[in-house]
Amino acid sequence: MSDLFANLEEQRAAGEEHDAEALIRTALDLVQTAKAMPLSASVLVSREELADLLQASLDRMPDELRRARWLLKERDEFLAEKGREADALLEEVRVQAERMVQRTEIVRQANHVAQRILDDANEEARRLRHEAEDYADQKLASFEIVLDRTMKTVQAGREKLQVVPIPNVEIGDRGDTTVAASTLGEEGQHLDEPEGFFDQDSD
Repeated sequence: MSDLFANLEEQRAAGEEHDAEALIRTALDLVQTAKAMPLSASVLVSREELADLLQASLDRMPDELRRARWLLKERDEFLAEKGREADALLEEVRVQAERMVQRTEIVRQANHVAQRILDDANEEARRLRHEAEDYADQKLASFEIVLDRTMKTVQAGREKLQVVPIPNVEIGDRGDTTVAASTLGEEGQHLDEPEGFFDQDSD
């Protein structure tokens, strides 16, 4: 068992939770720190450890999606609340402006004040809406970045698991050399299915 996987098991035993991104990063670290095969870009990893990490990350995905849906609901409620506040403010200004209508100098002053209040109210309403939209957009963008990073990490991990045949160099009778793809790995194991190779199409 690798040190990374052992640390993860210890954290699980201690009751610590990991999100999908953290589990995917652990899987990627497992691949990147695995023992390299001679004369090859391939590495030897534990099929069981990698499968457990990927399955755990998939199990966490529903929780991430639930949090995203909750965020969307919170955004809608926030926008609705700010919209009601803005509408109430505008109605109050309109009523106040109507009460100040007169045919004297007071009328002109009242109209000026009413217009200023109305403009301020419109500006405040726009500001509240913009703040609400910016808040919701930042939260959604953050979640989108996490999902995109997770997918890229999974893809990188899968690409690391592709096995490349090891070339064997043979010297002929006349001293020339030929290179042939070996089907055997360390200790005579066939490379068709090396230990630790993760088959993405298997159940």
